[in-house]
Amino acid sequence: KITLDDVSFTRGELTIKERKTKNPTILPLPKQTVRAIAAYVFKARPKTKLRELFLTHSGSPLRPETMTGAIKKAMEKAGLSSTAYWLRHTYAQNLLKMGRTIYEIKEMMGHNNIQSTQRYLHIDTERMRKVLFDETL
Repeated sequence: KITLDDVSFTRGELTIKERKTKNPTILPLPKQTVRAIAAYVFKARPKTKLRELFLTHSGSPLRPETMTGAIKKAMEKAGLSSTAYWLRHTYAQNLLKMGRTIYEIKEMMGHNNIQSTQRYLHIDTERMRKVLFDETL
């Protein structure tokens, strides 16, 4: 769950506490996202003492299943038929294609060990050839 305390509006960062390890991962947020979250908090979020960032219209914390459903619905609307896990997988793959090392990807994904990160990465043969032999097909 993400709380109001996890968002730093001044630094433009979001702190995510890993569910399994409780290790924090600090993610940079684009200015547009910070502005959107601020607008939600100050204009649309129900007034309550609850610290959870995202609430229902009635003021209850959003459940993970609700968020997963919203992500799935948005993906379907965009013509994508997959899961939220697929988004993480694609994120890791794109970082790899951009030349990030597995250690950098591990940190960006919030993993404790390389084995967890490896599950998200599938290096294509052309990239493997380039990395191993410094040549292209």
